[in-house]
Amino acid sequence: MPELPEVETIRLQLVPVLTGRRIEQLEILDERWTRPVDPDEVETAVEGATVSGVERRGKYLLIEFEDGSSLSIHLRMTGNLLVGSSREEEDVPPRLGGNRLYEPTPELTHLRARFTLDDSSTLLFCDVRRFGHAVHFADRDSRTRYLDDRLGIEPLDGDLTGEKLFEISRDRRTPLKSFLLDQHGVAGIGNIYADEALHRAGLHPLSPAASMRPEHCDALAEGIVDALRLGLDNGGASIDDYRNLAGEKGEMQDEFLVHTREGEGCPRCEGEVSRIVVAGRSTYYCGGCQKRLRRSPRRPRKRRPVGRAT
Repeated sequence: MPELPEVETIRLQLVPVLTGRRIEQLEILDERWTRPVDPDEVETAVEGATVSGVERRGKYLLIEFEDGSSLSIHLRMTGNLLVGSSREEEDVPPRLGGNRLYEPTPELTHLRARFTLDDSSTLLFCDVRRFGHAVHFADRDSRTRYLDDRLGIEPLDGDLTGEKLFEISRDRRTPLKSFLLDQHGVAGIGNIYADEALHRAGLHPLSPAASMRPEHCDALAEGIVDALRLGLDNGGASIDDYRNLAGEKGEMQDEFLVHTREGEGCPRCEGEVSRIVVAGRSTYYCGGCQKRLRRSPRRPRKRRPVGRAT
């Protein structure tokens, strides 16, 4: 599933493509894309709207329109956005520029939605497994409520600190890996960057979240930010279906410290990278340098009020 760096990479590419353009037509070819809302309703709301900008919240792409409405797009597991011309006779989405190092995997057989812009270019949403989703918001307030109910701290906006991480983890006994995957805590982290952040922080993925002390939270907050920024610098990670707007792979997979590196040597110590399953997800870590915290820090006990026994 594309995570924050992959979605932000796509957002940065979409900004010059969409900003100032008018949506001449939106064709929703899979009614699941907007379920439970009728596709015709979303098509009508979007057609004729002029794009004022493209933002991101967690893993959600947000196409904003001049009238204050917006369309959120979540890629889920296998969603891809591609830009091309509107030439209907082509069997595959046309490419931009010259020859690519990698061929895009999405095909028109997996096309779920097509935006036609006022310059005759198209934005195509392809999704093999059909888990991708779109929601139209009539105003910013309704969008804010929707996203705030589902998402926590934005880690690259300067809001993620060790103190804040300690606050949201102190009562959570779930394993750290599961804690990081919960979008209500820190938004945008998925399987890849959770593993990479925990290795940077030297914390075992099975440690209870509430077992972290302030120094552990400081290290984890720094590890999260460093892992996500490196992912963004490398255009995201392409180990499965992720491709950028031009259909090209990212390069973060070449920078992994532990993720998918089972049996390889740890880059920090003499240990070996191991694989376990946490919350149904393959999880990679080094048992040599990632410390497992087994007990929650003691909390001060509340004193009983002093009084005369009756």
